Amino acid sequence: MIAPHSEQEDAQLMTALAGGNDPALNVLMRRWSPRLSAYLHRCCSDPATAADLLQETFVRVYQKRASYDPARSFSTWIYTIATNLVRNHARWQKRHPVTLLDHETLSQASPPAEAPDPAQSLEGCERTAAVRAAIQELPEELREPLVLSTYEHLPHVQIATILGLSEKAVEMRLYRARQTLREVLRQWLPVPQAS
Repeated sequence: MIAPHSEQEDAQLMTALAGGNDPALNVLMRRWSPRLSAYLHRCCSDPATAADLLQETFVRVYQKRASYDPARSFSTWIYTIATNLVRNHARWQKRHPVTLLDHETLSQASPPAEAPDPAQSLEGCERTAAVRAAIQELPEELREPLVLSTYEHLPHVQIATILGLSEKAVEMRLYRARQTLREVLRQWLPVPQAS
């Protein structure tokens, strides 16, 4: 989570950026790149696409610098920009599906060369891959609030603002997403032991 004083500092940086102080963007990029990169990677599951969307997010921040309202939460504003870019990219991908596996995809599917315990490492990799795949298979309306809540640790009120929903709708979507994941990942969940 971002400390409360950081929101004020981010707003000050945006005000400076809007006033012509372009190096303020560099400070914002250093502060926000790690979090946004992780968020975008979780949303689209492709490091190259996440990197492109991260760059585009900061391009949009720069383009919209004059319209930013310092009274608004900067974190909500930047996550909204990033989320809209993810949605646009997902729509574009549906219209332009890719069927070939590239070298990077194939190399990611290979097990690591050096693993202390191959069976345990393989199971861990399989579990991680299963969770990632299950999250990616969720409909966008369930995946976005889940990622924002679980991985970005944003409160429901902020998620509601980012996604343009009510808090109750966010809660319901999170519940449905978790229920769906529980069903899909049942084989990976621990089996309750009888007493």
